Amino acid sequence: MPRVFRALALLLLFGCRKAPSTAPAALVDDAGTPVSLATTPRRVVSLVPATTELVFALGAGSLLVGRTAWCDYPAEAAAVPNLGNGIDPSIEAVVAAKPDLVLLYKSGANRAAAERFRGLGIPTLELATDRMEDFDRITRLLGAVLGHREDAESLVVRTARDLAQASRPPDRPSAGPSVFILAWDRPAMTLGRGSFLSEIVERAGARNVFDDLATSSAPVSIEAVAARDPDYILISSEGEPAIAGRPEWRVVRAVRERKYLRVSGSEFNRPSPRIGAAVRRLAAELDSLAR
Repeated sequence: MPRVFRALALLLLFGCRKAPSTAPAALVDDAGTPVSLATTPRRVVSLVPATTELVFALGAGSLLVGRTAWCDYPAEAAAVPNLGNGIDPSIEAVVAAKPDLVLLYKSGANRAAAERFRGLGIPTLELATDRMEDFDRITRLLGAVLGHREDAESLVVRTARDLAQASRPPDRPSAGPSVFILAWDRPAMTLGRGSFLSEIVERAGARNVFDDLATSSAPVSIEAVAARDPDYILISSEGEPAIAGRPEWRVVRAVRERKYLRVSGSEFNRPSPRIGAAVRRLAAELDSLAR
């Protein structure tokens, strides 16, 4: 799917820190697997862009000894060794980093890797980072694991306040403009209400025309898109999307009228402290198109 973005903020995040506390002796990750930690981890491999960003936001970025190629925020993440993919990762590359904790995205494609790491004696957390509601839970979990409980609680409170200030849901479900999220075009795929980006759309005061889909993503027909007649099509490309040049897509009014809602930046594809910023950017784009 397409990839769908500091001095004062960094000063606040990395300024005054208390000494890390002892890590919890045992906990359960999002895959339901009990994980034991004898001490606070000192060498962490984060194979999830969202957790890499969170570790830095908690002031624990110095613990990171490995990341994925997709960990693009904050800028300091570039100095952390790139170990490749976060899905079906290189076991050898991760083991060579000598981690005492691995953070993995909860996915069937990562289950074998998680079991392999644990078999080698490396504590591993499989984490779901798919929705806004995941942010608070994972922030507090990482805060406890890394000995930054107070920092985690502060981050949760600040992020919630910023999100509340940025959000402007319509008074009625049908009041805001309707949006079709084009996640992929061959075949056409969209994102349903189980997705983070759909939540951003709603917080920005718009409505996902496929918010009745229970799954986070699903294929859809062009006819179904035309029938729901979205006001805008949300895309991540800067120029004209490929569907603009395909005759069959002209049955969709928003394509004929070139009503494209463009977003870019990683804040749109992961729950992070930048949730509020993502909502503001999308709301500003909607205001610009409405003029």
